[in-house]
Amino acid sequence: MGIALLLVRQLERWFELMGTEYAYMATDRSNEASLRLFTARCGYSKFRTPSLLVHPVHSRRLRAPRRATVVRLGARDAERLYRSRFAHVEFFPADIGAVLGNALSRGTFLAVVDGGGYEWRGVDRFLSSPPASWAVVSAWDCGGVFRLEVRGASRLRRGAAAATRALDRLAKWLRVPSVPDFFRPFAGWFVYGDGRDAAVAAEALFASIVNMARGAAAAVAVEVAALDPLRSRIPHWRRLSCAEDLWCMKRLGAHADGWDWARSAPGRSIIVDPREV
Repeated sequence: MGIALLLVRQLERWFELMGTEYAYMATDRSNEASLRLFTARCGYSKFRTPSLLVHPVHSRRLRAPRRATVVRLGARDAERLYRSRFAHVEFFPADIGAVLGNALSRGTFLAVVDGGGYEWRGVDRFLSSPPASWAVVSAWDCGGVFRLEVRGASRLRRGAAAATRALDRLAKWLRVPSVPDFFRPFAGWFVYGDGRDAAVAAEALFASIVNMARGAAAAVAVEVAALDPLRSRIPHWRRLSCAEDLWCMKRLGAHADGWDWARSAPGRSIIVDPREV
């Protein structure tokens, strides 16, 4: 009926009044109607194809690599680290301090891979002489804003999922891949961060946060760039994850410099602002 087109154009006018240089949207790549609206009629360019990786929260703990040491950072130290190491990463929030200090933030964690004689002695030493392999991530409680629910599942599927949870509680040694109760409103946690040569460190951090979410959330998610080498190392379930999300972007107004971020080549990593999830 043309209502979506009118809404997008009205939003873009408001964006420009607020001094915004770019507008972007995210959708599933299979949403053809949305893509036609934004790319064919509104002038957006296909921009990035990150992956949304999701892991369910079990009653048992996930096993984390033993070669990684995980420490918790205070909000101020976390902000110093993020600004020092990741201010150049795409979508880095300029007000990262406000994100880390938000009531929905569940903490920031740093993992250092053991080896080479590196010993954790605080953020100051880390910033001046970081180890060869490390990662930092922060957790955000989306359940404080919205709840999700899976509908339309048959009684058989619901019963099978309940059976996996019962086995997970009563016989943890079996390590049954249990399915949380997604059929009633549930909370999710979102993770964001980055690292350097960080496969083992990122795996340890994600497992630690999934374990920390027990009793508070049914799933933990992270969004990683298409070229990010960590995609294969972060624990996740394929059935719950989105292998290729799609973001589109458009430059607003007239600019004299000629450079257009919306048509730039993708980088190896992104930092997704959890307030936009």
